[in-house]
Amino acid sequence: MLSQEKKKALELFAQGRKLYKLMQFEQARKEFLAALESDPTDSPSKVYAERCSWYIDNPPPEDWDGVFTMTTK
Repeated sequence: MLSQEKKKALELFAQGRKLYKLMQFEQARKEFLAALESDPTDSPSKVYAERCSWYIDNPPPEDWDGVFTMTTK
């Protein structure tokens, strides 16, 4: 059974992913950070929050397919 914190984190993550796919990175980042407040161990939210920060500074092309391509190791 999931804790209330984990359920809330999952809901926030799902909302963040929707916004991420729509290239609304600032709003998506807020959702991922809120998920981390609810569950600090949520690694996917941490990764996506970092990616959103990167895309805010380095917007993808308009025909972006949602795939994050690493440019460094």
